[in-house]
Amino acid sequence: MLYLLAVVGALAIAVLMWRAFGPQPADVAPRRRIPIAPDDDPEFLRRLDEHRKRKSRDEDDPQA
Repeated sequence: MLYLLAVVGALAIAVLMWRAFGPQPADVAPRRRIPIAPDDDPEFLRRLDEHRKRKSRDEDDPQA
């Protein structure tokens, strides 16, 4: 009986260790890479360029 308990305990520990440290499931989708800095963000650079062009246009042709 003691041997059976030891075998069941060893199997339980093996299964728990396998689930904790085993291979990761394949159905996990990779995370989308987010920009780290503003100059890595294409949307930020596009808005910056539009702002720069608008400011340059306003300085060249004042409406007042």
